[in-house]
Amino acid sequence: MGDFSFELNEDQLQVIKWVHDFAEDVVRPAGAEWDEREETPWPIIEAAAEIGLYSFDFIANCFADPTGQLLPAVNEEMSWGDAGIALSIFGSTLALAGIFANGTPEQVGEWAPQCFGSAGDLKLAAFCVSEADAGSDVSQLKTRASYDEATDTWTLNGTKTWITNGGIADVHVVVASVDSELGSRGQASFVVPPKTPGLSQGQKFKKMGIRASHTAEVVLEEVKVPGSCLLGGREQLDERLVRAREGKSGKSQAAMATFEASRPTVAAQAVGIARAAYEYALDYARQRTTFGKAIVQHQAIAFKLADMRTRIDASRLLYQRAAWMGMNHRPYMAGEGSMSKLFAGETAVWVTEQAIQILGGNGYVREHPVERWHRDSKIYTIFEGTSEIQRLIIARAVSGAKIG
Repeated sequence: MGDFSFELNEDQLQVIKWVHDFAEDVVRPAGAEWDEREETPWPIIEAAAEIGLYSFDFIANCFADPTGQLLPAVNEEMSWGDAGIALSIFGSTLALAGIFANGTPEQVGEWAPQCFGSAGDLKLAAFCVSEADAGSDVSQLKTRASYDEATDTWTLNGTKTWITNGGIADVHVVVASVDSELGSRGQASFVVPPKTPGLSQGQKFKKMGIRASHTAEVVLEEVKVPGSCLLGGREQLDERLVRAREGKSGKSQAAMATFEASRPTVAAQAVGIARAAYEYALDYARQRTTFGKAIVQHQAIAFKLADMRTRIDASRLLYQRAAWMGMNHRPYMAGEGSMSKLFAGETAVWVTEQAIQILGGNGYVREHPVERWHRDSKIYTIFEGTSEIQRLIIARAVSGAKIG
């Protein structure tokens, strides 16, 4: 039998500590300010770029970790600091995942570094899937891509919504329909290069949580990109469309291929928020006294903390398993990626609510960060597939039935 261990190696531990120190010293102290400002925290992103944390090289090294554990662990630490700032720093990674999941090696080499830029010359990237009438159901995308063979040009038209870094990004990765009759199997991903005419920012959303992360509409009006911007290339797309028209199974469609790869990392972000709230509530419970003793000595509080820690650790184990499976090309036969995202997202909401309850009135005011963490946590039951969608994916996987 092979060796089995939950221990991270020394290199992983050093990277995680390095990220945690940045989250503790730079990110967390700035969280409340940028939440109030509801603006992209450019100085924090620049600070991350200066030390190499915001860079293609760093993210590529995380992607290359053979255990699959490093990228989600790094995301947990950053979200422990502040989820909104963490998404501003790592929001470009979702577009990068889209390029990796669907692009050729040449396209990855060309576009991946442009998603980040360098210290002093920051770049951002955005992954554009959701639409007003196609959030969870990505098969209903109305954004269209039409091809002109004479000029080898694709023309994109449509409006994307709820897009992280939407409109302010330098590189936009856009999922569009090339054959609407095929639903999600008739879609493809395109890179829209910087300053391409016709792409603009629509409404910027004022949100309940993760307010340091820019979220907006992306409007595409006669956006023309060269054929080389079709991720995967024309030959691969044509083969996939033929298989779909013949009713044959094939590779996951463009959007889902990206989400499948990202769910354990999103779960890890939720775990980071939950852990922050748990640690804060535990410390508070040790110091706050009622009826002559610390409230942690009251069974009602102690049991809350026990349940909080149990759910956090269970969530971490789920994302670690899913991340390992993804890295080792083990198929999610029971929806393991969705399990990790579902359980961690709902855990973050529950744990942060319990933290507020433990703090009582202090938990409801902005003098303490748990109310912000609770607001931040809610999005993890909504974006990149709602809890309901995750349950649907898991149910279909375990039952083999067509559940609608």
